[in-house]
Amino acid sequence: MTDLDPEDAKLVTLAKATRARVGSAEGAAVRDQDGRTYAAVPVQLSSLKLSALQVAVAMAVSSGATGLEAAAVVGRDEADADGAAAVRDFGGSAVHVFVG
Repeated sequence: MTDLDPEDAKLVTLAKATRARVGSAEGAAVRDQDGRTYAAVPVQLSSLKLSALQVAVAMAVSSGATGLEAAAVVGRDEADADGAAAVRDFGGSAVHVFVG
């Protein structure tokens, strides 16, 4: 991930920091079209199960964002299918999802 644009590298750092702060195995961050960022870890309740990427997208949507520019997931080998679908649904197919 050394060739990332500085703004994308910030997303990866934010996802890592959020994961470490909470002690989670996974973290995610997204950047909306206004440059605001949202970071999250998975939600694992008996009544609600969301991946970190799904939570980050939901945070952006509920904050009034109108789309996404990029997303990052750490602690996984690939973006979860539901999280990637949420990114595509809200941001479109051109949104880059960085995985590390």
